[in-house]
Amino acid sequence: MFPYRDENETIRTPYATFVLIALNVATWLFVQGAGSPMALARSICDLGLIPGELTLSVPPGTRFAMGEGLVCLTDPGRQVSHVLTSMFLHGGWMHILGNMWFMWIFGNNVEDAMGHLRFVVFYLLTGAAAVLAQVLLTPASAVPMVGASGAISGVMGAYIVLYPRVRVFMLLVLGFYVTSMAWPAWMMLGYWLLIQLVSGLTALGREGGGVAFWAHFGGFVAGVVLIKLFARPDYLAEHQSRRWQPRRLGFGSS
Repeated sequence: MFPYRDENETIRTPYATFVLIALNVATWLFVQGAGSPMALARSICDLGLIPGELTLSVPPGTRFAMGEGLVCLTDPGRQVSHVLTSMFLHGGWMHILGNMWFMWIFGNNVEDAMGHLRFVVFYLLTGAAAVLAQVLLTPASAVPMVGASGAISGVMGAYIVLYPRVRVFMLLVLGFYVTSMAWPAWMMLGYWLLIQLVSGLTALGREGGGVAFWAHFGGFVAGVVLIKLFARPDYLAEHQSRRWQPRRLGFGSS
């Protein structure tokens, strides 16, 4: 299932969402070489977050293969700033396109409830919480982690608190059969969170790369917890008073 829109209109132009998307795209193009092997490997090795470096659990010079004969050597002690830089790196075209699409679907409405500057701070805090959740569950890992999905998970956690009944429209692809369906946000995002939790539990103890499911889970929980501190009651009341009129929720195609 892939969300393609919600029925939640915004009042204010989401400048912060635009800027954060632009920073991620610019980093992908100009720092990571739009996925060229050398630039991609170097950026992930030099700017990605390696849990074992942050916790000093891996010795200096631990090798991690980056593909095509490229090797990343760990350097414990350099990783504090990488909590931030790792949020703006991605591992491939599908990774960044998927993240930025989810950011656009859910970010503009969350920003609308708190304002531009608060949204940026909220985004960075939930992103940091996501990184630390992954580090907590995999403290000795030498695998670099990158991606905006932890911070975007925080945005999704905020969305489910602010707009639980808003319908999210999704494409369902089953082979050659394609249809659309509308679920309330609490159901769509709750289902997504359950997948992250189950996948994270099954991935515990595995070696090698993969999806940082615990970062997704940690970011989402951080968003749920922090949103009450960042949402402005006046902005939220204005947004809700002008929002779509509630309609019967269902599971049919649209």
